[in-house]
Amino acid sequence: MPKDRLPALLERLQEPQTLAERHLWLHEAWHWISGRDDQVNASLQRLDRLTLAITNEPILLLAWQHWWHRFVTSTDATALLADLGLASRQAFWSELIRRVRGRWFPATPDTRELDALFDFLRPRPHDARWLTQMPESTQARLVQLLQLPSELEPEPATLQAQLLDALTYCISQINAAGFAAEVRSRMSEDAQSRRAFHELNPVLQQLRNAVLDHGTDSAACALAADSLRQQLDACRNAAYTVYAHLQENGISVGIVFQLRQMRRRIIRSKQLIDVLMSADRPSAMLDLLAQLVQQSHDARSVRNLWRSNSHMLAEKMVERSAESGEHYITRNLREYLGMLGAAAGGGAVLGLATWSKFGLYALSLSPFWLGLSTGLNYAFWFVLIMALHWTVATKQPAVTAPAMAHKLKHIEEQGGIQGFVDEISHLIRSQAAAISGNVLAVIPVVALISALLGAHGDPAMVDTATAKHVLHDLHLLGPTAIFAAFTGVLLFASSMIAGWVENAFVLNKWHSAIRYHPRLRSWLGAQRAERLGDYLMTHVSSLAANISLGLLLGLTPAFMAFFGLGMEVRHVTLSAGQLTAAVWTLGWPVFQSPDFWWAVAGLAVVGPLNLGVSFYLAFRIALAAQSVNTRDRNRIRQTLWGRVRERPLSFIWPTRSSTL
Repeated sequence: MPKDRLPALLERLQEPQTLAERHLWLHEAWHWISGRDDQVNASLQRLDRLTLAITNEPILLLAWQHWWHRFVTSTDATALLADLGLASRQAFWSELIRRVRGRWFPATPDTRELDALFDFLRPRPHDARWLTQMPESTQARLVQLLQLPSELEPEPATLQAQLLDALTYCISQINAAGFAAEVRSRMSEDAQSRRAFHELNPVLQQLRNAVLDHGTDSAACALAADSLRQQLDACRNAAYTVYAHLQENGISVGIVFQLRQMRRRIIRSKQLIDVLMSADRPSAMLDLLAQLVQQSHDARSVRNLWRSNSHMLAEKMVERSAESGEHYITRNLREYLGMLGAAAGGGAVLGLATWSKFGLYALSLSPFWLGLSTGLNYAFWFVLIMALHWTVATKQPAVTAPAMAHKLKHIEEQGGIQGFVDEISHLIRSQAAAISGNVLAVIPVVALISALLGAHGDPAMVDTATAKHVLHDLHLLGPTAIFAAFTGVLLFASSMIAGWVENAFVLNKWHSAIRYHPRLRSWLGAQRAERLGDYLMTHVSSLAANISLGLLLGLTPAFMAFFGLGMEVRHVTLSAGQLTAAVWTLGWPVFQSPDFWWAVAGLAVVGPLNLGVSFYLAFRIALAAQSVNTRDRNRIRQTLWGRVRERPLSFIWPTRSSTL
């Protein structure tokens, strides 16, 4: 049976304590009440035991009153009321760094600021639950303990004064955010003309004067409080107009962060007004404390910060990827054959990429420079494929997944589920056509290059040792599947980079800057500079995707090797080309070797893993952006399996109904 810690807590309460020791005692008492079982009733029972023990023992009551007097006279609650649970940094990235640092470096109890002390206590969501469910009898006893006798009245400002100061701090932060250039310039013209933020401080001053002159129970104070609430609503409505500008002109995570912080500070200001005007202020303070506990927990979460402030960016990237992804979904025989042709062209170019890659090995570069040169080599050929309007199968899932998720907006309509499953069959069929075209084209191109090298008396594309190494690397029973799945992650990452670059390009109006750049216009001429800006506006996402993918495929293995992780990439089309070059070097006897067939089996799993992992990650992001619930996901799953059982060939070849 665990030892009861209450006697030790009560004994330490009677001992002389420094500032830090008092806060350490509070930390121990708080966590003893909270417990580790997350049972609300158990926590409330422990609170009852503590308050009853102090109330019923005169010596303990006197010790508590002296402890509480020293506590309230040596600490300031203004920052606790104004800032706790809200970001202490104005910029997103500095706040992110602060939260990461806070996870590894704990706060100190040697502080006079209650917001810093709260951070040291590290309350949990469970604490908010037992605070809100506290019985009235416990509340009354707790309020009684917190009321000091007249001879021990604290010298600092009263709770009312601290509430007014906290409200002033919140209003000043709201004004600072509203007047920030990046926010103000993106408000609608109507919102700017209403000057909501200009009137905020005068309305606050009216409330302060009413409280000090007439008291919180007066009609003048109630009228001033309502005016301040209405002015805060006006500021909130003005800030909302910025979102429309962001949706149209590109998302800034930093601006979204500022807007969300402003919204939370407006809510906090209203909470402070409610506590200030409440007839039952202790109960209102207890409710506010419970909310501060939950918000303090959320304010320490790195994941929560990133998720809440990057949601709009993810949604915008999904929407733009959905537009691109539509071009890679075939719905009839003509489009299907067109995809085969485009994929064959892409595969042929990647055959040249295979040859140039092996040529780089002959330079005997160091790992980093070999990785960089390989990445640039891939990037060049990927961009060439884009310029020729051909395709690489493994690049498609990251943009087709958002296109699929975009269809889910109509899932509640009649036939919405069935239509979405039809789109899935179109997508899988399109992916099969793309990967078939890539592989079936890269094999003869690599074989042709090898034959031409031999006809001219040049060395083979790979020597015998490298050829055997290729067979070993693609062996099914080796790490091929892991490397292929990891490559799928890189494929997804390249699409995210492309979306981020495109959003930044639009947000910062770089296309306009290029069109009207004085030096560019003097070098290229006005018309060429404008055409360059327009071209980049249209193709910046594709360029970023292809260049980043090439660099990721080339540089990632080098960086992984530096850290001793030994992670490599397995790209289905490039691997097929490498296997073809190895077979050409080893000759016909290789077909009798088990290593060859194990490599073929390994190649067979590389393609599905490349496509599957990339599609899964992109689809998860898209589902989150579209807010698809679990019930609809289950309906989709059931309908999809029904299609697999009834019409499996529809996932491979266009049906008669879709051959037009």
